[in-house]
Amino acid sequence: MPQRSLPGLRLASTLLLAMLLGGCVNLAPDYRQPAAPVAANWAQTVDGKNIVVARGNAATVAAENIGWQDFFIDERLREVIAQALQNNRDLRVAALNIEKARAQYRIEDATRYPAVSATGSGTASRTPGTLSSAGNATTSRQYSATLGVSAYELDFFSRLKNLSESALETYRYQIEIRRSTHISLVAEVAAAWLKLASDQELLQLAQDTLKSQSRTYELSQRSHEIGTVSGVDLADQEASVESARADVGRYTSQVAQDINALNLLVGATLDARLLPARLPDTAAALLSTPADLPSDVLLRRPDVLAAEHTLIGAHADIGAARAAFFPSITLTANGGTASSSLGGLFKAGSGAWSFAPSINLPIFNSGSNRASLDAAVITRDIDVATYEKAIQTAFSEVADALAERSTLDQRLTAQQKVAAAYEKSYKLSDARYRTGIDSYLSTLVSQRSLYSAQQTLISLRLTEQNNRITLYKVLGGGWSEKTQKVADAADSESRSNRGTTLGVAE
Repeated sequence: MPQRSLPGLRLASTLLLAMLLGGCVNLAPDYRQPAAPVAANWAQTVDGKNIVVARGNAATVAAENIGWQDFFIDERLREVIAQALQNNRDLRVAALNIEKARAQYRIEDATRYPAVSATGSGTASRTPGTLSSAGNATTSRQYSATLGVSAYELDFFSRLKNLSESALETYRYQIEIRRSTHISLVAEVAAAWLKLASDQELLQLAQDTLKSQSRTYELSQRSHEIGTVSGVDLADQEASVESARADVGRYTSQVAQDINALNLLVGATLDARLLPARLPDTAAALLSTPADLPSDVLLRRPDVLAAEHTLIGAHADIGAARAAFFPSITLTANGGTASSSLGGLFKAGSGAWSFAPSINLPIFNSGSNRASLDAAVITRDIDVATYEKAIQTAFSEVADALAERSTLDQRLTAQQKVAAAYEKSYKLSDARYRTGIDSYLSTLVSQRSLYSAQQTLISLRLTEQNNRITLYKVLGGGWSEKTQKVADAADSESRSNRGTTLGVAE
């Protein structure tokens, strides 16, 4: 029994064999994670003494697993952060960059596989009798229906595979950048909210001081008129009043700027009920940070992971650059039917096929391939240094936060005592002035010292609250599994809405 020609089956078998042979050799160097160029932990000494950084028991939950909803205590601040995560444009751009990188990876990865296309064509031509050997005009027709691939590269040396891997690492890099942006935004919003709270409290302090000094100045004016207060004392009091008035104007302006900065971070105008009137006693929890906290927790920080994905991608780029030195083979093939009439397209004996492999062997290109490989290797070395610098920067940030944390309680206690002592001194000086024992100069000095001590105490309380947030941020907090699920759902909804708006399907 005669066997029929099966061009479609032969073509499919050829392509399957080509795909199996593709990627036989990978010329990319093996990736090995560089050793972290930092100490094993954050143990520090100053003047030969250990800095105590322990806070309670050893942490049982990593900062990265503590969601910001659990870390921040103030309900208003949590609501402000939630609005920022929904509306902030930088975070929105970071999410869109992930989608863009994912699409670019899909484009790059698609080149590893043959693009199969179906074509149908028909041609008709008439030859006049004067050009025909028989002397009669002739009309010829040809129809074909084919299925085939064009210029499919056999990836023997994994050039296409490595380009795809590089694009995949870019996609993963963007995921980590989004996480880093998320964490930074949470910390920035919290810091801006606390800065507003601090300036509100400083404004209130300046207003109270102005009100108190204005009353004293009015009384002194009356006393000066009857000769019981000197002109010098009256001038000193006036200077103190105007100084407080200037502070009121300065802090009023600063509060307005703080609100503008917070609205920019949130991406919308905040409701007045969410704005703080003073610094809360505790806006965020205090992380447990044992003295032997290992520094390898930094390797899970998104900015460090982003740098590592870039480094891994650089190794793949080296493999692609090396593959350019070797021959490349491409296939163009198609199979189908051809006939002089439409009715005969699918009849027996109408099978047709073509197969056109080609090979390209680089011989001379003025050193272009060598330069490309050198550039890829140098880029890899740069990325190694960048990765190591990211770890060192992260280590330094944590070390700074822990060093500040170790003395904050002591500084706060001392400053509270300073403010209390100046308040007592001011009351005594004022009483002595009112009984005529001392001049107003002593009272003025005590008053200014008290005002300055109260301002310093407010600033130090802000520093303590910010340190909690900074420590949470630099240890990679602000992103948890719950956050990941919420972000994925938001991204999915965003893609769906955008597809509906543009009239396209995912």
